[in-house]
Parts: sequence; C-alpha cells; structure tokens
Amino acid sequence: MSLRVWIWLVSLSVLWGGSFFFAKVAVAELRPLTVVFGRVALAAFALNLSLWLTGQSLFRRETPWAAFIFMGLLNNLIPFSLIFWGQTHIASGLASILNATTPLFTLVVAHVTTRDERINGAKVAALLTRFTGVVFLVGPDLLVGDRSGLAGQLVCLAAALSYAFAGVYGRRFQSMGVSPMQAAAGQVSASAMLILPIMLLVDRPWTLPATPSASVWAALAGLALLSTALAYVLYFRILAATGATNLLLVTFLIPLTAILLGTVFLGEHLVERHFAGMTLIGAGLAVLDGRIAARLRAAK
Repeated sequence: MSLRVWIWLVSLSVLWGGSFFFAKVAVAELRPLTVVFGRVALAAFALNLSLWLTGQSLFRRETPWAAFIFMGLLNNLIPFSLIFWGQTHIASGLASILNATTPLFTLVVAHVTTRDERINGAKVAALLTRFTGVVFLVGPDLLVGDRSGLAGQLVCLAAALSYAFAGVYGRRFQSMGVSPMQAAAGQVSASAMLILPIMLLVDRPWTLPATPSASVWAALAGLALLSTALAYVLYFRILAATGATNLLLVTFLIPLTAILLGTVFLGEHLVERHFAGMTLIGAGLAVLDGRIAARLRAAK
C-alpha cells in the first residue's frame, strides 16, 4: 500500500477506535438506543448534506430503500445497539478487541453464503488462531460466573457477527449502481428511521433524570460526525484504492486506539489475558492476510 493509503488506514482506525471511547462517555448519561439514534441521525444529516452539495440525492424513485433498510439493520442498528449496551458492562478497550473478531465471522458467513469466498487451509488456520484468542477473552468469565461482564462480551461478539453479515450483503450495492457515498448515506438514513420509534418506546429519553452534560453532547457529535460520517468516507476510499483484504488490517489497529483512550481518559484497565487474546486475534488476521507467509516463502 502507498503511504497515502496507510495514512487513511491509520486515520480510519483512530476514528473507529474513538467510537468506543465516545460511546462509553455517552452511555454514562444516555440510554444505549438513544445513543444509537443520535449517532445515525446526525451521520445521516451530514452524509445527505454532502450528497446534496455534490448534486446527488437519495430521494429518487429508483432508490433501493429495501436494501438500505436491510443493510442498516445489519451494519448499524443491530451492532450499534449491542455494542453500546455491552459497554455498560465492560471496558471500551475490551469491546474493541471483541469487535476485531469480525473478519473471523466474515470468513464463515462468506463460506456459507457465497461461491467465490471459500475457506481454505490458510483461512482455517486463521479461524483457529482467532478462536483461541476469543477463548482467552471470554473463557474465564464462563468459569468464574461474572454474568454481567460475560453478557457484555457475548453481545459484542454478536455485534461482530452482524457486521460479518453486513459485509457480505453490502457487496451487492456496486452491482446495483449505488455509489459508496450513497450506500453510506442510505444505510444510516434507513437506520435513523428504524431506530426512532423503538428508541422513543424503549428509552423514553424525556424521562432522563437530568439534561446530558456538555461532554456527552460532544461525545455524541464525535461519534456521529467523526466515527460514522467521516469514517465511512475513508472506508470507501480505502476499499476503492486497495481492496477488502488490506482494509481488514484496520480491525487490528482499532483496539490500540480504543485501549489508549480508555486508559488515559476513562481510567480503564485490561488484564494480561485480554492482551494475549488480542495478540492471537491479530496473529489470525496476519495469517488471513497472507503477506507474511508469502514473504517467508520468497526468502527461502
């Protein structure tokens, strides 16, 4: 990858790693579904404004709203809700590490649902390595009975599975003639419309005991504008410039930002097994990427 793409990749990891920090701040005073709505609604406004400024619009007869709704469920509504609820029980850094299992689930989902992305020997090795990392992360809580922490970890893994389905489903937008910006704006717009009645019914935000603080409003703005709207722009640029394989590297970089922000600003602490699990997950990603093995073979 070129230096420019590496800068984009690192920037994306910071934006998405920061989402766990922003979410942790926001859910301290707001309920999870309210945070989800704020994130997707503000991001939808920013992305639709960008489309309008470039002479585009989602509100046309041929707009594939059914596909946007389904993508919004898989890529926004379900995983955001699960992760934000999970972060009420576990540290933001741990949530980001569990989110790094997304490529593991993507391998399995793509193998089952597509014909062109089958699991081979290298992918099996990656699966086993990353599964071992997940066992390091979650396994001890199954034994000691930390039910709230265990539930938080399991829903974050379920969010990663939802992201995996979204990644496979989202490939169809290119063949439908939908531009990356339109796909991003469409899914967050659909998500905002879907989550609004659910949020009002479940969270009832008008019953909050106090008005959210300035730090919460700032975190919500950062979550929507930086970690969602701007992040999607970078995501699709990297995808166009270097492909999905290189883009997967971001999932290992994200926890570094999330852990650093959680440690410095939130006073969070992870134990040794969390870092061991992250190392194994990263090793599985390296096996999946294949470039290290190729260089070793070339050096012989």
